[in-house]
Amino acid sequence: MQTPTLTGELVTLRPIRASDADAMWDTLSDTEGNRLTGTTAAFTREQVAEWCATVASRDGRCDWAITHETDEYLGEIVLNEIDEHSRNANLRLALRPGQRGRGFGSEAISLVLAHAFAPAPDGLGLHRVALDVLSINPRARILYESLGFVEEGRLREAHRDGEFWCDAIVMAILEDDYRAAHEATP
Repeated sequence: MQTPTLTGELVTLRPIRASDADAMWDTLSDTEGNRLTGTTAAFTREQVAEWCATVASRDGRCDWAITHETDEYLGEIVLNEIDEHSRNANLRLALRPGQRGRGFGSEAISLVLAHAFAPAPDGLGLHRVALDVLSINPRARILYESLGFVEEGRLREAHRDGEFWCDAIVMAILEDDYRAAHEATP
């Protein structure tokens, strides 16, 4: 599955490439970003470089670099766990320090959802896109809800946040919900 370039008014999403390794390393080194996304895995600089160089050829996923005005990597948005039979996928978003709250994530998600729900061959023809958001990240939850994601369930105290526990909230948007929302928007 080829990851296409997607262009909006604010951001351009392009496939991840080897030259993104330093910026991705910066993102993965962000303590607060890792906390809010529940990232607990540790990576070496070499692993990140290999990932960036090879992710475009991996099956079952589309990985995009989020860019704005220049080709600089500002973060990533990913559709992974793509199941062509059940027509569903998981969505993940991570922005570099200093890039949050600028509208990049919102437009990136909108572009990816348009691609996900567009019929093949122009899109993926998916029926459902899901994600998990931690209860300690209300700003992200509000963003997802504003884009049409609905809470489907809650994994109570599924993630450790320092000395405390937090819930993982399962959210999803269905193609019918997406189409209804976008047909109503002028």
